[in-house]
Amino acid sequence: MVERRPSLGILAHAIMIVGALLVIFPIYLAFVASTHTPQEIMQAPMPILPGSNFWETYKAALTGGGRTSANVSVARMIWVSSVITFIITFGKISISLLSAFAVVYFRFPLRSLCFWLIFITLMLPVEVRIGPTYQVVASLGMINTYAGLSVPLIASATATFLFRQFFLTVPDELVEAARVDGAGPMRFFKDILLPLSKTSIAALFVIQFIYGWNQYLWPLIGATSEDMYPIVVGIKAMIGNGESPVDWNVVMATAVLAMLPPAVVVVLMQKWFVKGLVDTDK
Repeated sequence: MVERRPSLGILAHAIMIVGALLVIFPIYLAFVASTHTPQEIMQAPMPILPGSNFWETYKAALTGGGRTSANVSVARMIWVSSVITFIITFGKISISLLSAFAVVYFRFPLRSLCFWLIFITLMLPVEVRIGPTYQVVASLGMINTYAGLSVPLIASATATFLFRQFFLTVPDELVEAARVDGAGPMRFFKDILLPLSKTSIAALFVIQFIYGWNQYLWPLIGATSEDMYPIVVGIKAMIGNGESPVDWNVVMATAVLAMLPPAVVVVLMQKWFVKGLVDTDK
């Protein structure tokens, strides 16, 4: 029996509170900076309490106002990020489900080799193969398009591996029962495997959404005009090279707005996310 000591509980909570404050404080400073004028931000020391410029700053950010090196509104950048992120997320989950289903339930030559070839691609992320990937995307005329910014990031060996491991835990009796009832492979996949996989799908949705939203390197190369910049790239474009004056309150407002969609997804799907990672009765 594990002994519960009040002192250890207090220490654990104190460590958690300190860690939470270390994470939250930079976010709080970004929010505070977004509520002040550029002149107030440049003061020393910078104000640590919210100012009265909240509505003006966020209006300027959403409409593309303010002195920044990017001429595109935050609303446009959020739209581009959302489209790319949803294509990547649903594409990764769909392809991984089908590939794991094929590897587990279909008998074909070199099946194990095919799976390990998929798994080996973990050692070749897009950052490693960015040159050939760009050449292929450019030759297909997909530069500066939603497809060009998302399709190269769709394949996921990690999700394929996770779904494969889950499918291996599905009892063989379910497969036999479906076969006796006359269900074909896709009927078995749609009516049995997908409902059983919903918690895993939900957990992967959160992970892949954050992965797609935070993409920087490939969109930086694959987008050639500012109106196709996702918001992560747009924040860097707003700062420019530092030679021209920048309204840092607008930049900080953009950073705060960029954090909202992933935060909303995590909060809304927290229950499913945790269940998909720790549930043993899947």
